[in-house]
Amino acid sequence: MCSFRPCWACCCLLLFFSLEVQGSPKPPSAAPEQVHLSYSGEPGSMTVTWTTWVPVPSEVQYGLQPSGPLPFQARGTFSPFVDGGILRRKLYIHRVSLQGLLPGVQYVYRCGSAQGWSRRFRFQALKNGPHWSPRLAVFGDLGADNPRALPRLRRDTQQGMYDAVLHVGDFAYNMDQDNARVGDRFMKLIEPVAASLPYMTCPGNHEERYNFSNYKARFSMPGNTEGLWYSWDLGPAHIISFSTEVYFFLHYGRHLVERQFHWLESDLQKANKNRAVRPWIITMGHRPMYCSNADLDDCTWHESKVRKGLRGKFYGLEDLFYKYGVDLELWAHEHSYERLWPIYNYQVLNGSQEMPYTHPRGPVHIITGSAGCEELLTPFTLFPRPWSALRVKEYGYTRLHILNGTHVHIQQVSDDQDGKIVDDVWVVRPLLGRTMYP
Repeated sequence: MCSFRPCWACCCLLLFFSLEVQGSPKPPSAAPEQVHLSYSGEPGSMTVTWTTWVPVPSEVQYGLQPSGPLPFQARGTFSPFVDGGILRRKLYIHRVSLQGLLPGVQYVYRCGSAQGWSRRFRFQALKNGPHWSPRLAVFGDLGADNPRALPRLRRDTQQGMYDAVLHVGDFAYNMDQDNARVGDRFMKLIEPVAASLPYMTCPGNHEERYNFSNYKARFSMPGNTEGLWYSWDLGPAHIISFSTEVYFFLHYGRHLVERQFHWLESDLQKANKNRAVRPWIITMGHRPMYCSNADLDDCTWHESKVRKGLRGKFYGLEDLFYKYGVDLELWAHEHSYERLWPIYNYQVLNGSQEMPYTHPRGPVHIITGSAGCEELLTPFTLFPRPWSALRVKEYGYTRLHILNGTHVHIQQVSDDQDGKIVDDVWVVRPLLGRTMYP
């Protein structure tokens, strides 16, 4: 008994000092974090989304002056999100829609509540109508670790180079990891870009856990499918985002393949009727139909599920996209950059030998998944496929400039070569008579 007491006293003393050093646990924070923007598809609007750790009101204060009072207010709602991990961590996701914004005007805003406000951010409201030239940053497969393209994307954003971002699936690696703490870290990392530009998304295979719950909860896309598929208009383009993942994770419901396919067909029919106003139809989906990478992904198989559909014949997208004259198909998943010749069913359909991308007779495919993640870059096969025009195994991202109704400019930025442009091509389509391919 006597020998035990000094030891017990020592333990108590050590525990006391340990608590003194560590301090008491911090209470959950009402301060906003992970702030990001998205476009609802309604002209003059912008959606602000952020996270807190306690339920507090959702408000955005905004105005035109960089300093001083912010005279306009908008209120929204929050939704609790419980991650599927063992800790069942709870976040509160806030969404506020700003309406009646003046096209092309720069706004200053902050979000939060009386319990805590974010710092001030800036964004430029999107211009209305088809008669302007949107500039986009396009990439996929950006991780919380090794996000090689992010510093340059931040600088580009600060310099006002883009009107929106297209993130073509695979975020954080993975948002659900470590009880969704990796998702929190990733959303904080992209905030300098995503709080200043509409950050438009589609799901990739790395979002799959718990039925894509982190993806669905954290992003606010147009439509009513929790961001799985939707479309929106931007300048002279109609942009369609969809899920390639419905073809692979069938345990979440085979009906999703059919639902998405019929929605895509209906949306493409409407877009073709509107070609005189918005001539370009651009799609974005994560897993590509074709690729030249040295792996065993879906795009290396002739009967790709995305291309040919389930069992090689049900709900394939290549025939659908060709039928309705999709101009440009943006993909990621492969951690590299690849540009294809205009293609349909493995046949090269160049406009001409001298000018392959002028009046192409099939869609142009771009695979841009080299923004950087823990899985590093993906090598290419030793023998290039005849339909592959260019392959770049370097970290980077794509710039897409929709100049007008007839000209689109595509550039690939190499982060390995300090921002050097390693691909530069124009796609030119006639203004009139654009629906089906010949």
